[in-house]
Amino acid sequence: MKMLKYAWQNGLQQRNRWLRQLSAYIPQRSYNSKIRNIGILAHIDAGKTTTTERMLFYAGKTRALGEVHRGNTVTDYLTQERERGITICSSAVTFPWNGHRINLLDTPGHIDFTMEVEQSLYAVDGVVVVLDGTAGVEAQTVTVWTQADKHKLPRLVFVNKMDRPDADFDKCVHDLKAKLETQPVCLQYPVKSEDGVLAINDVITLEQLSWQQKDLGRSYNRIKLEPSDELRELQDRRNELIDTLSGLDDELADVVISTESFASVDGALIDRALRRATCQQKVVPVLLGSAYKNVGIQRLMDAVNDYLPAPEERNQIYDCFGSEVAAKVFKIVHDKQRGPLTLVRILRGEIKRGMRLVSARGQAEVVSKLYEPLADEYREVSSLQAGDVVICAGLKSTVTGDLLTSSQSSLKNAQKRLKQSLGTSSSKNEEDEDSDESDELFSLDPPIPDAVYFCSIEPPSISSQTAMEQALRQLQREDPSLRVSYDTVTGQTVLGGMGELHMDIIKSRILSEYKIDVELGPLQIAYKETIESPAITTLSVEKEIAGSKQNVSITMELVRDQSDLFR
Repeated sequence: MKMLKYAWQNGLQQRNRWLRQLSAYIPQRSYNSKIRNIGILAHIDAGKTTTTERMLFYAGKTRALGEVHRGNTVTDYLTQERERGITICSSAVTFPWNGHRINLLDTPGHIDFTMEVEQSLYAVDGVVVVLDGTAGVEAQTVTVWTQADKHKLPRLVFVNKMDRPDADFDKCVHDLKAKLETQPVCLQYPVKSEDGVLAINDVITLEQLSWQQKDLGRSYNRIKLEPSDELRELQDRRNELIDTLSGLDDELADVVISTESFASVDGALIDRALRRATCQQKVVPVLLGSAYKNVGIQRLMDAVNDYLPAPEERNQIYDCFGSEVAAKVFKIVHDKQRGPLTLVRILRGEIKRGMRLVSARGQAEVVSKLYEPLADEYREVSSLQAGDVVICAGLKSTVTGDLLTSSQSSLKNAQKRLKQSLGTSSSKNEEDEDSDESDELFSLDPPIPDAVYFCSIEPPSISSQTAMEQALRQLQREDPSLRVSYDTVTGQTVLGGMGELHMDIIKSRILSEYKIDVELGPLQIAYKETIESPAITTLSVEKEIAGSKQNVSITMELVRDQSDLFR
């Protein structure tokens, strides 16, 4: 019990540290606890976009099911996305579910567009990681998981494509433990009929869930399992879940110890313990289904509401702004009719139409219009409060990563409060951690990965040069990982990007959106060399000069430094 209480107290300390430190400096803040800001992450072709389409359909946001292979999905709206059947740009959608408002960011799964994922993670409070049930944890899954770790985001795992004959749920769970070094807790297990129809056994409720395909999966049946070997196996798994959570949650442990029985633990108590453990990133709930076959999506959305944190449970570092506006720009898109549109996560305060906002760079701009996001469709709103995601029109100088406030004075006051709170940190480790967060909070430039592919770009004629440069400026503002430079020796404009596909998409977008048929030169790969192992050698030379023998010895050692470069 002492170990259980220590673990629980440690989690509370981490969660409430900023509330304790800043309470003396700020007024009470307000949130909508029914908001969930989530990102959906996966390896390419795991089913992120199809899962998002089902969420929109069952939430009543769309009237028909979009399919990637048909090119009619909501979130893949670019011509290049629909032609290739992949997500290239992250897109935001908002929909209601069971009294909650879910703001979802659908992100790319290809490594060339990792920067899109990185930008999106600044705007969310939790993520859903989609696994291909036939492949388990793949290369890009590891990449996006590492990015979520960096941002300290709670997460759920949805094992997709479980209707396929070669799907292996147990292998996916093993991969989570072995490759991602996490603690998965399975809330569901797959059941297949003789004709291959997928159903789900719910560990917490001990029910079997089956979906009705005649209404496209809108409804599903919940059947209590009769006494059988299947039920006994499910009860054993429920007991394993309770045993795992009781080692992490004090409230659940007290009930188990006082009753000396797992059977007396009800589902509501398990849900509360699971939520606390998930928000503290101690466990990762695992669910399953088949987005394409319309199975399991509603339960996934229920899990988002039940287990992922509300805005008030994260980002306490922004409490230094009090009731003043604090918002983070995480993406910029250019619309032909509306001009540049800025996607913003509101962290504190309220943004209204016509409000004047000031970036950390000192540039002041006026928000002409506000929109609720639905990919490339927009619904105008008058205002939105802390915790929400909004699209702002009229911000012409703002760039990705900017911190927006209501005035320069509010920014300075926030920095002052943050400095005072850092001075009250209870330990050296906490102080160092908080300093890193504060540096990131007020930094002017987001971290951008180095370009690995380079090529020249030429307009079809001299008359198109200016238009091409304008197109590149807009694309670079949307995509910070695109580098544009001018080579004074060759007189060429040089593009730098994350891969061959990245460069191909840029060329295609310039043609389709700006009507300029540019030519790209041969690709050049930026690479670095290093040695396989350290080496040392000594060379001795003896020479007679003016009748006197002279000796010299030179010892040379070749080692690798921390950046794996020669020195």
